[in-house]
Amino acid sequence: MKKEMLINVAQPEECRIAIVEDGVLEELYVERSSQDNYVGNIYKGRIVNLEPSIQAAFVDFGVGRNGFLHISDVESQYFRQGGYDPSKLIQPSEGPPNLDNDDEDWTEDGPVEKSRNGRGGTQTRKARPGVRPRVKPPIQEIFKRGDEVLVQVIKEGIGTKGPTLSTYISIPGRYLVLMPALGRIGVSRKIENDDDRRRLRDILRELNPPKGLGFIVRTAGTDRTKKELSRDLAYLLRLWKVIVRRIKKTTGPVDIYEESDMIIRTIRDIFSNDVDAIVIDEPQAYERAKEFLQIVMPRYVSRLSLYEGKEPLFHKNQLDEEIARIHQRQVPLKGGGSIVIDQTEALVAIDVNSGSFRTDGSAEESAFRLNQIAAKEIARQLRLRDLGGVVVNDFIDMRKERNRRTVERVLRDAVRRDRARTKILRTSPFGLIEMTRQRIRPSLRRSVYRECPACTGSGLVKSAESMAIEVIRKLLMCAHNERIARVSVRVEENVANYLNNRKRRELTRMEDEYNLHVQILSDENASPEFLRIECEDNSGREIRFTE
Repeated sequence: MKKEMLINVAQPEECRIAIVEDGVLEELYVERSSQDNYVGNIYKGRIVNLEPSIQAAFVDFGVGRNGFLHISDVESQYFRQGGYDPSKLIQPSEGPPNLDNDDEDWTEDGPVEKSRNGRGGTQTRKARPGVRPRVKPPIQEIFKRGDEVLVQVIKEGIGTKGPTLSTYISIPGRYLVLMPALGRIGVSRKIENDDDRRRLRDILRELNPPKGLGFIVRTAGTDRTKKELSRDLAYLLRLWKVIVRRIKKTTGPVDIYEESDMIIRTIRDIFSNDVDAIVIDEPQAYERAKEFLQIVMPRYVSRLSLYEGKEPLFHKNQLDEEIARIHQRQVPLKGGGSIVIDQTEALVAIDVNSGSFRTDGSAEESAFRLNQIAAKEIARQLRLRDLGGVVVNDFIDMRKERNRRTVERVLRDAVRRDRARTKILRTSPFGLIEMTRQRIRPSLRRSVYRECPACTGSGLVKSAESMAIEVIRKLLMCAHNERIARVSVRVEENVANYLNNRKRRELTRMEDEYNLHVQILSDENASPEFLRIECEDNSGREIRFTE
């Protein structure tokens, strides 16, 4: 299987990265220079408001929008006596570090998201054997307005919501993740082989990192040597010391650490031994990537190449057409059938349609086979579109319990490669499979499109008939105002035609009955719901129309 990472930065406003396996687009990342990207950045912020009812604080971290900090994302050092001091975390090691035996609360991307019940600060974390669970006090007892707090952005603001913040700082290297407040070392839960886990723990123990700092081995570190892990450890320690110095010298709100650009981030987080080639179509981006590889992964520099062809890189690899299909509501499936994806503010709804899909077997067998194909495509589309939050999948009904369980298993297997955390529930009595997918930033659709000014995002506008009826109602209001003698109505062209033709009799009767002059004007460039009413008295003075 040939696997390539294609990076398109020919347009200065946009960077696109495609992961292609045997000519099939499997992952797509898009970043626009006009869009703010704060995820992964670390800031010294200031508490501007506390909301005890939801156990949350709002933090000014210097970007114009306040961030949301929930009690479940407040690290325990903030409510210990003396507060949080990052410099105290860097101490000489006093022997073998504390090992996390099951990594139950941590992954290579940071802490697993905890439940948020929003009540009175009685949040607890699952305790390891022999350790008393920590009970967090209410947030109003931890912070007060004006307090400084070190935070990291873990989720971009979406819609009217500000960015989500956490005090659990997580700084990724190539093979390790530094978690300053973790205080122990461990191995990512995604590394499942017991021998690999044991070997990596032994290496970390031998490296003897400073007491108080936590380190997690990423999946990319599975086959790495002690020397490679040691080099990554040294890099992260140097970086953390720089961060600590900046924290001490600055007053919030201020940025402390900014994540790398998307090209470096993607190579760092996604590139692995099975990627055969990295192709970049812009010289400066190529040089940045080359410099990064020479420092972090020198053995793989030979896999990097600069594309200098005249034909656009993505077009040459037939990706532009595939990317255009990502924005379509309906996705065709092999052999017939389709899935329909509807994205709303509350959830993502995915409906599986049988269409022309048929097999030689029974209706149950046809539904079973189509649902398996759909499950794999659903997982792929969630990755490509970067859809997150609650996802409800409506599969074709199946009577047999074993078939339903098999489809669940196919869906779980298909999302294993997804870097975003997912949780899949059992099939409901209505045949729905509900799942959640980690949402870090707005979906691809929200990044590429803007809200329609005509329908304000609803996808619907009033018909010409509805608008005409509304105009007649407003004209009757004007008619009952004795001061108004002339009314000018400006509407979209189709609405004007409807009024002048199908409502002409009503307009004429209204003019005669109320001694009112009505003029209907069309605007071919107006939106379907555009309506402007201007009123005058007999002397030509404007009278403001009020409903």
